[in-house]
Formats: sequence, structure tokens, C-alpha cells
Amino acid sequence: MEKSFIRELFHAQQIDISNREQLFEAFVQEEENLHRVKQILKNQQFLMDTWQLKSRLADIQQQTVVIPNATVGKVYEARLDFQQLNWTDFAAFSITGLEAVGLQFDSTTSVISGTPTQNGDWRLKFSYRLQGEPEETALHEKLVALIVNPDPRSLWKNISSDNTAPFWREDNASASAVLGDKRLVVASRRGRSHANTGGFRDDDFAFRYFPDTGWTVLAVSDGAGSAPLAREGARMACAHIVEYFEQHFTNAALAPFDAVLAEHAANPSETTEKQLTRFVYEQLGKAAFTTHKKIAEFAHNQQVPVKDFHATLIFALLKKYPCGYVIMSFGVGDCPIGLLNKDLSAITLMNRLDVGAFGGGTRFITMPEIFKSDTFATRFGFKLVPDFSYLMLMTDGIYDPKFEVEANLEKVSAWKALLADLGGENKENAIVELDTYPPAVAQQLSGWMDFWSPGNHDDRTLMIIS
Repeated sequence: MEKSFIRELFHAQQIDISNREQLFEAFVQEEENLHRVKQILKNQQFLMDTWQLKSRLADIQQQTVVIPNATVGKVYEARLDFQQLNWTDFAAFSITGLEAVGLQFDSTTSVISGTPTQNGDWRLKFSYRLQGEPEETALHEKLVALIVNPDPRSLWKNISSDNTAPFWREDNASASAVLGDKRLVVASRRGRSHANTGGFRDDDFAFRYFPDTGWTVLAVSDGAGSAPLAREGARMACAHIVEYFEQHFTNAALAPFDAVLAEHAANPSETTEKQLTRFVYEQLGKAAFTTHKKIAEFAHNQQVPVKDFHATLIFALLKKYPCGYVIMSFGVGDCPIGLLNKDLSAITLMNRLDVGAFGGGTRFITMPEIFKSDTFATRFGFKLVPDFSYLMLMTDGIYDPKFEVEANLEKVSAWKALLADLGGENKENAIVELDTYPPAVAQQLSGWMDFWSPGNHDDRTLMIIS
């Protein structure tokens, strides 16, 4: 190699040795000359190695490394693919700065994991040494960005509503009660969209158990977000329904119904079925219309358009007879009433929803046209069942995130998923103890209803009878 190097060197310098080969052979054999050539070759190799190292380090520094964004409070995992990054020549590697975020790096699996605790634009320090570098060489450093987004919940404010405003109500409400041999728990929470601006809770509920007759009346209402006094419309809708049945569902008034029901249970016929249907239509229809008129009268007296009180309304009546449980229902709007049978194998929707093409848009109890519509009779429901596991009334603040589309209300699997969610199968590990009904069950339900669902920030009301 030394001889070839000297020959190429002389040729490059245009030194002609063609007639001095014997002298050249002696020259290249001299020890001093061989040593100098070896030193030159060694220096050349050093320069090339140094250049390649500097070039490699420059490539690494200029290389774009993207780590997936993380979110505060959300379990995070991201793997560094050294093969894909072309970092297979790394002899040592570590990351500094993860601890401040709440994450850690596993050098065995090359995985960054954990649950971030701090949001922000973080700069992680990647420290590394390349193969071939002495172990005592100081580690090289590369800064890589990691964006940790804030918990979306933290971006929402929780401003108390103005308790001096007309028709003010508490931002959150809950209750539990014993209804004969059944139990009730209900909660109503102001949605984040209202809490963020200090707005009011527009949902409401009411219920009453009448020991003298054994009947229970249940009502839930969702005030229209576009109606400035919807909160009072929802309150009045529920209150007037309870008031109506308190006045009109007396033992004397119910005697004809009880007789027809007993006859139907013993010997069902088309005649008794029609009589029961007529009773439901007349009694619940009168209750709904009376409620409509009372809200309209109140609006007139207040010199306020009735549309300012727009609210949906669903209500049900429940009683245990020797032949089973009677459930009657009525609904206006997009709030469902679901009845789950005893072994959770079937779901019955007790009302139709005013949604989609069929409903033509949400309807409200404040609209007079619903009582004149050809479809008014479809707003009623009646069931006589040996027993049931759950009767639920809810507003769309529950229905939208938990069922997503109307078709899922017909699927018993969707209702079982809701029950599992209530039982603790959720990201928040919130549990509502419906099996044991502890004294705090209403607070449990209210806490569960604070679940996070992107895009679903409406008021939430859920009433459960079991």
C-alpha cells in the first residue's frame, strides 16, 4: 500500500520515475519513508472518520423527530422505532425531561409511557453516543418537542348562575325515594356549555308517589336552549303534570279503569284493550293539554311570548296491581322513556321521539299544533307487565352521548352498556350503586353524570326506577 501511495503521489505531482525504477524501489524500502507514508495514511483515515462522524451527527441534529401529542390525564404510550429513525448505530441512549411531564422511558422496549400531569410545549433532551466512539466520550444531545395538550375539561369554566335572576334554580339537583316496592333515583346537572358562561340549568324533573292510590307520576323536561325562560318552562311542565294527577287520579276517578284492567287481565279482549287505550289517551292527553294551557296562560300574564318557555316533556305513571305493573306514558320532544324487562332481555320504548325526518324536528309542550296533529295519538304508551328491572326517563344530554343515534334505543345491548357504565365501567370509575341504593345514591348519580363526552355538553337529566 505504501509503494502504491508513493507512486500515485509522484504521478499526481508529475514526477517521472519511468527510467529510475531501481532507485524508486530502494526509495520506498527506506524505513523513514515507510513510516511517513503510514502516518499520512493514518491521518487520512482519521480525517475521513472524523468527517463521517461529524456528518452523521449533523444528520441526526437536522433530522425531524415527531413524538405523538399527549393529553393531561389520558394514558399515553409512544414507541421510538430506532430502525425507522435509522438510529441502529446508537451505542447509548437516554431521555431527560419526561419526569416533569409525568412520563417515563423504558430503554428495553423503547417506549415512552405514563399519564401526563402537566400540559405545555416541552423540550425533551435525547442523549446518545454512536457506535465506535469511546465510552468516555461525552454524550451528544438533541432536543425533541413533545406537546402535552391540557385536559379538555380544564378549558371549561364553571361559573355559578345568577341566583338573583327570575326563575333561578340550583345548577345541579338530585333526589332518591321509595315508591311502594320500587325505588327511584334522579339527578339533573347543568351542562358545561351553560356552566362555561354562567348560564342556567334548563332541564328539570318532578315525581310524586300517592300512597292513597298506589300510583306514582314521573316527569322530566328539557328546556329549549334558544328559549330565554326555558328553565321555568321545564319546571312548570313537570310541576303541572304532578299537580294534575294529584287532583284527578283519585280512587273514585280510577275505579272504572281498575275494573277494566281486572277484566282485561283475566280475559283480554279487543274491547278491553280499546277501553284501556281510550283511558290513557283521555287522561294523559288532558294532563298534557292542561299543562300546555297553564304555561300559555302564565306567559300571557307575564307579557312574554310563550316560545320563551319552550320545553320538551315526557311523563309516566306507574302502579303495581295484582296482575302486574301498569306503566302509562306520554312524550313531546326528543327525550326517551325506556322500559327494561326483568331479565334484561328486551327493551320497550314507551314514547316516540320528535327527531329526524319522522319527527321533523324537536317539538315542545308549549306548541299548540301538537294537540291538533294527526300523530297526536302516537305520543302515548301503555304496558302491563309482570315485573320490570328498570324504567328510565332521560333528556338528550344523556341520550346523545350514551346512545348516539335513535336506532340504538331499540337495542337492548345499548341499554345494557348504559347499565354497565352506571356500574363503574367508565373512564372516571364512577359507580352508581343501583343494586343496594345507599343513602348517597343520588349524589353518586349526579357525580356519574359529570362524565366527559366530546361535543356533548348539554344539560343532563336521568331518572331511574328499579
